[in-house]
Amino acid sequence: MKFEHLRGSVVAMITPFREDGSVNFDALTQLLERQIAAGTDGILALGTTGEYSTMTHEEDAAVVAHTIRVVDGRVPVVVGSGSNCTATQIEKSIQYQEMGADALLLISPYYNKANPEGMYRHFAETADKVRVPCILYNVPGRTGCSIPVSVVERLAKHPNIAGIKEASGDMSYAMKIARCVGPDFALYSGNDDITVPIMSIGGSGVISVYANVMPAMCHQIVADYLGDNQTRAVANHLRYLELMNDLFLEVNPIPVKTAMNLMGLQAGPMRLPLCEMGQANAATLRAAMEEAGLL
Repeated sequence: MKFEHLRGSVVAMITPFREDGSVNFDALTQLLERQIAAGTDGILALGTTGEYSTMTHEEDAAVVAHTIRVVDGRVPVVVGSGSNCTATQIEKSIQYQEMGADALLLISPYYNKANPEGMYRHFAETADKVRVPCILYNVPGRTGCSIPVSVVERLAKHPNIAGIKEASGDMSYAMKIARCVGPDFALYSGNDDITVPIMSIGGSGVISVYANVMPAMCHQIVADYLGDNQTRAVANHLRYLELMNDLFLEVNPIPVKTAMNLMGLQAGPMRLPLCEMGQANAATLRAAMEEAGLL
């Protein structure tokens, strides 16, 4: 499926593992089918939620191939191909493009960081080398660096950069880069708790962790806000806000995988250094799920 200016709820998929740590492809199939049946507008494979940072390149490619095969063009598939090494990012981006990815998610260069010019080249040179659209990923809480507003403004003019996943949680920053929004550059919330505020300044939806748990509701909130029922969108957003926040009681994806396992969805364990939730946080999450009618 060709990626165009996608509007809606894009689920940041978990990667389900078996108890021995291997990828559970049977569970992945079931989870993908569940998302599509619930109306999810797009699938993100190998995002932060997918634990790609603890997977081998071979496992990454296997998950991408499986996801593209199962989805079979029913919704766009975005693939995280980012790296703090620009050459590696380009290599993986070309590989996933050839495998059939509809778009690519490119993260800012973590650990080594970069000055503004290096940051610009990191993204622009990758976008130059591929034909499918690229989405910037700003998540300074993970990377230790934010994409400067001036760099976003430059990159928004690149013909192959289609938007940004804004996951800093900083509405002041989001409002500054919202000036770049137009027919060729989209703004997606990367934080479930501010999806509606992001849409209020021109955002096109969310790339969501919460959608792993409640995909139909996440889709409805976005569709309602972008459609003709903003009142219902705000009401549902506030209704499930506690659950959205509790899915980040510990580092993602520990809580969301815990929630899915409680629901019988076979998310499986995390890979070290991530491990099971602490008992107090797990009890708080369970209570929020019960309040939301999930248990």
